[in-house]
Amino acid sequence: MQKLEHKLKNRHLQMIALGGVIGTGLFFGSAKSIHQTGPSIVLSYLLGGFIIYIILRALGEMTVDDPNPGAFSQYATNYIGNYAGFISGWSAWFQYTVVCMVELTAVTIFFDYFIPGVPHYILCAFILIFFTAINLISVKAFGEFEFWFAGIKIVTIVLMLIFSGYLIFFRHDTNPELSQYLNPDLFFAGGYKGFAISFVIVVFSFGGSEFVSIAAGEAENPQKNVPKAINGVIIRILLFYILTMIAIIVLYPFENLSTNISPFVDIFRKMGFAAAAGAMNMVAITAALSAFNSCLYSASRMLFNLSKNGQAPKYFVSLRSESHVPRRAILATSTAVALSVLINYLFPQNAIMYLLTIATGSILIVWFIILITQMYFRKHKNANNIAVKYKLLLFPYTNIIAMLALIFVMIVMTQMDDMRLSVFVTPLWIFGLSIFYILHKKITKRVA
Repeated sequence: MQKLEHKLKNRHLQMIALGGVIGTGLFFGSAKSIHQTGPSIVLSYLLGGFIIYIILRALGEMTVDDPNPGAFSQYATNYIGNYAGFISGWSAWFQYTVVCMVELTAVTIFFDYFIPGVPHYILCAFILIFFTAINLISVKAFGEFEFWFAGIKIVTIVLMLIFSGYLIFFRHDTNPELSQYLNPDLFFAGGYKGFAISFVIVVFSFGGSEFVSIAAGEAENPQKNVPKAINGVIIRILLFYILTMIAIIVLYPFENLSTNISPFVDIFRKMGFAAAAGAMNMVAITAALSAFNSCLYSASRMLFNLSKNGQAPKYFVSLRSESHVPRRAILATSTAVALSVLINYLFPQNAIMYLLTIATGSILIVWFIILITQMYFRKHKNANNIAVKYKLLLFPYTNIIAMLALIFVMIVMTQMDDMRLSVFVTPLWIFGLSIFYILHKKITKRVA
């Protein structure tokens, strides 16, 4: 049987991890979270970053031990059982496919700044075809494309922070409310409920951080490069998110930010820097395209691994002989993403919110299973006296803290109009997958 090739270098791995995280959450959703809580948004990102770091380190333990394109789904299969691997794998495929739709929709919204009036569904169709072709060429082509796309947005964010620093230190009149921000009533502008809601939005903005584990299955020297990627990425994410949040709240009164546009574009436009606003909108487009590219890659690899494990039709296990990419898994995922073209045609104004609501539940399922699987993994290693090369610190207390935080997120979601539906749909999703698992198992036995 043909195998996936190990063609992704350390620089590709770093950018794939960043590409999945620094996307719509930073360039579109951050204004909403700032509105919810005010300047304490910085605290939200610190806490959210800490939780995601625990999840990444837990996943990193297993990835360094066994680099695999199925990542957490494969580890759940190995250490818990087929059912856990099936639920996590299909939930992840669904999550990444829906996030592809979200990022694709976000791109069309950002394009409205430059070319208003172009139908969103036409742009969606064009972008989907282009990126599907990139993913079909080879994993190296995908890695190079992602490296440069993610690199563009990172360099521009750094330049934006430098420009913001200049405005903060040399134009002291930018935000007349700044001196009042340490007042507790203004610091927690939305009260404790507003802070809790902002924390939920922040946590979901880190969705996709686990892409580094999936990419490790096609990476060079993953035992060395995965720890580098995880440690480096989490530091950069926290720096980018926290410093950009500080820049936003210092530069402009947070309650006057628009929630239907990138806050960076909004601030620079309102301050009279039209060129800077246009540049940031262009970066928002590249960020969303980069995240879309990473999601399409990760979803296709998850489907390929499910098929390889007999948890999906064997049809998807086929590799393209010349490039060693899972052609059928890529095309099937792209076909599913094509639903976003229809959604944008039918619901052009509300498409992104509908899609985000659907995706949130599957993100929670994946993260819970990662934390639980790592506990089973550690138990297995201890029972066999096998040393763990890359450890999650303060295990198992950190696992418990992260799981309690995710439970808290789910409780808060029941109080949010935009998220409430997802909480009630999640158990139905697990039930539906369980029925699918039983039927698939019976069909497989009959064929065998």
